[in-house]
Amino acid sequence: MSGHAQQHDYHLVDPSYLPLVGSVGAFTMALGGLIWIRDDLFSNTPLVFVAGLLIVLYTMFDWWTTVVREAGQGHHTPVVQLHMRYGMMMFIASEVMFFVAWFWAYFGAALYPEAGGAAIILADGSQMVGEVTNYVSGTIPGIVDAGLEHGQIARAVFGDSTWPPAGIEVLAPWHYPLYNTVILLASGTTVTWAHHALIEGDRKGLIAGLWLTVMLGLIFTGVQAYEYATAPFAFAGSIYGSTFFMATGFHGFHVIIGTIFLIVCLFRSYAGHFKPEQHFGFEAAAWYWHFVDVVWLFLFASIYVWGSMNAVIAH
Repeated sequence: MSGHAQQHDYHLVDPSYLPLVGSVGAFTMALGGLIWIRDDLFSNTPLVFVAGLLIVLYTMFDWWTTVVREAGQGHHTPVVQLHMRYGMMMFIASEVMFFVAWFWAYFGAALYPEAGGAAIILADGSQMVGEVTNYVSGTIPGIVDAGLEHGQIARAVFGDSTWPPAGIEVLAPWHYPLYNTVILLASGTTVTWAHHALIEGDRKGLIAGLWLTVMLGLIFTGVQAYEYATAPFAFAGSIYGSTFFMATGFHGFHVIIGTIFLIVCLFRSYAGHFKPEQHFGFEAAAWYWHFVDVVWLFLFASIYVWGSMNAVIAH
């Protein structure tokens, strides 16, 4: 028997069917998304996408339940916990780059609005209306179809060079956006309080801090939903609206995910899963929540405050 005893600090997980199920679910979601948005495939039905989403959600629930069970069985040694922290750090780093893409799109449109495309002036002085959709590679759709060579193009005259574009009224940064900034900063304080209470063995403080954080997260989501409902611009129709809703909307989605993460931690706190020496699940949720806080500060400063300078404020 001693020959089969574990002689290392690592956890070798048992074989599982979940990776295969998750892959099938992800593929079904991708295929369902194409079916959903295409007019010529099964009449835009979302059923395939929803089926794939349910499979993915089942995989996530079963997988994370297994991880929680393994923690209770003593498989999460200090070495395993360290590597799980490394994994969470890399995940948050990938999320940082995800938001870098939206900031890049926003500042690219704001600082170089002429790159959006409009009318194309030919060498002979005539004008051809088109859209420069791939100005990085130099491809101008429509020009090749017209039988014109790239050398015949003298210059491109682009659209409105102001930011936000003319006719766009922006949200007042010191109104609802400021409310949400205060809310998220307060939630970062309460989740830190909960963390310190957990380390000190104060279960009541842990639960109280989590309750406050969850409530603040829900309030943030409610305020942002109202802000979206009353926004003076839409997602379509301008690059400002598109970049605004993509950046702030994905952040709002992350707030919802983080709130669910903390709700799970709240239920686990009631069940007594967390101990001062072993509470990676809560620690990961707290890291994620602080990441959401920091991203919002950048959004508030760049999109709401900086983006409202020299702009018409909606009332």
